[in-house]
Amino acid sequence: MKQIIISSYALLLAFAACNKPTSQQTKSAEPEKYTPVEHVFKALPYAYDALEPYIDAQTMELHYSKHHRGYYNKFMDAVKGTELEHKPMELIFKTISTQNSAIRNNSGGYYNHTLFWSNMTPNGSGMPSANLTEAINKTFGSMDNFKEAFANKAKTQFGSGWAWLVLQNDGSLAVSSTQNQDNPLMDVAEVKGTPLLTLDVWEHAYYLKYQNKRAEYVDNFWNIVNWDEVNRRYEAAKN
Repeated sequence: MKQIIISSYALLLAFAACNKPTSQQTKSAEPEKYTPVEHVFKALPYAYDALEPYIDAQTMELHYSKHHRGYYNKFMDAVKGTELEHKPMELIFKTISTQNSAIRNNSGGYYNHTLFWSNMTPNGSGMPSANLTEAINKTFGSMDNFKEAFANKAKTQFGSGWAWLVLQNDGSLAVSSTQNQDNPLMDVAEVKGTPLLTLDVWEHAYYLKYQNKRAEYVDNFWNIVNWDEVNRRYEAAKN
């Protein structure tokens, strides 16, 4: 009888050891720590007609007040009362593949447009900083080569989407395009990293003025790029 009791006790210990959480399991079970944020619909940083003649006032008003506002409202409705309601966008994007389509599409639409507005300014602003110029030349050979590569991504994106200049996680630059409202911060992106510059190539971004001439819209984009903002994003991402 004593031997049977000892054997049973040994089996219990072995069972407990097998089912004890590993340090990795315990770590992954810990709640994610972050500073809660309020997701706000930011004011357009210029008047609707400020980017003319390259982007017309009617397109800007519809794009901002209808399309962008719509993405924001639907995003807030989708996350209301959930753990995502006050979670930073970058953290939401890290696991976007686990979210439903309403969150994926509308979080991207909200974030991408906010970045897009800040990437533009009347008559353009500044020029690539010395650090950014050096990085661009290292990757693409020259500024003209970079512009050609970026424009090609925008012009050849099939259907709706975005073109990007991205600072990848290894510190190198890349250009890419994404479909619909995806972006390089998402875990589903082919090219991942911090977006520095973006161009919206959904038809609603240009069709009233350019109709089917997307290439003309893309070429004119360089006249209104806010390089001061792109430089700021580059330095912030590096640090």
